[in-house]
Amino acid sequence: MSALGLPLLGVRVLAVEQYGAGPFGTMFLADQGAEVIKIENPAEGGDVSRGVGPHFFASGDSQFFHSFNRNKKSLTLNLSSAEGRALFRKLAAKADAVACNLRGDVHAKLGLTYDALKDVNPAIVCAHLSAYGRSGPRADWPGFDYLMQAEAGYLTLTGEPDGPPARAGLSIIDMMTGLAMSYGLVGALLAARTAGLGRDIDVSLFDLALHNLSYIATWYLAAGDVQKRLPRSAHPSITPSQLYPAADGWIFIMCNKEKFWHLLCDILNRPEWKTSQDYLNAAQRLANRDQLNLQLDDIFRTRTVAEWLALLNGRVPAAPIYDVGQALENPYVAAIGGLHNYTLADGEEYRMVAPPIRTEGVDAPRRAAPALGADTDALLREIGLMDAEIAALRARKIV
Repeated sequence: MSALGLPLLGVRVLAVEQYGAGPFGTMFLADQGAEVIKIENPAEGGDVSRGVGPHFFASGDSQFFHSFNRNKKSLTLNLSSAEGRALFRKLAAKADAVACNLRGDVHAKLGLTYDALKDVNPAIVCAHLSAYGRSGPRADWPGFDYLMQAEAGYLTLTGEPDGPPARAGLSIIDMMTGLAMSYGLVGALLAARTAGLGRDIDVSLFDLALHNLSYIATWYLAAGDVQKRLPRSAHPSITPSQLYPAADGWIFIMCNKEKFWHLLCDILNRPEWKTSQDYLNAAQRLANRDQLNLQLDDIFRTRTVAEWLALLNGRVPAAPIYDVGQALENPYVAAIGGLHNYTLADGEEYRMVAPPIRTEGVDAPRRAAPALGADTDALLREIGLMDAEIAALRARKIV
């Protein structure tokens, strides 16, 4: 085991968050050893995702909630009350960062900004995640992942050309925005520890969705090209790089480097293709994609997916098309320790996908998501409250 421990040990983050984007991001921090204290409104039953189905454990806990909140603590606190905000300031005085996942105009109203907290903690970092940002004409708009995919053009890039617009099957904008928030938080925290001064960091779902257009956006802005959907998830400029039909399903082949094309020609017993004028380079193969695909289809249909994977054997990039169950039961996932076991308070065990960031010699913590308010009393005692005071606050639904 490493003597260094997890990289974020000793970092305390107050997370005013709900549902998916913010909790997904702060879970990265918790997996890396940070003490993430989830602030939940007792008047609303905590994070709304505690009630999100369709699947629940025997205890009644939402499996959706657990997917975003492992390794965290939970403190109930009603920030809509002056008393709740005063308690939050006391907590912030002993924290390194605040991570907020709210509608854009709410962060300042609840006193979660650097300007509102710098008097109690000049080094605190305040990372803000919202739908459309904390300023501008949409600051008070609610917004969600699927809306961002729609407006940023994703639905016109996904699926078959003759089908209706299609979103990605996962909430990729939520997840990537949460990760971007945590990246910004860690970067600002590093600066704060050097200079002794914190700051506000902002990321929005819309900004992230737009930024992820990346080279597709550059092609339009620099060349005026509006990328459209291509059959069978084909790459816009490289071929073969798409789905191909095998005898019993589909396989994805990606010859995204010239060497892989040459290897594929040899494996398929078509060495003459390497010197054919029609397929001599990427530009020629793209120009003759339809012709090449007809020939490749005929070949790939002669064997099963498993047979092709065994034949290609990691020499040419290829992957089977799995459903979610097959993906999680993949022997490779077991070989790399891709699933971790967790235990609920009542003893029920379950599995989740392991954290993707691995620290050599150190295991990621494996604590199930907390019960609502599980750490409230202990954390309030830390800032000097007595049990009688906590009980009085609870009676008034402040905690």
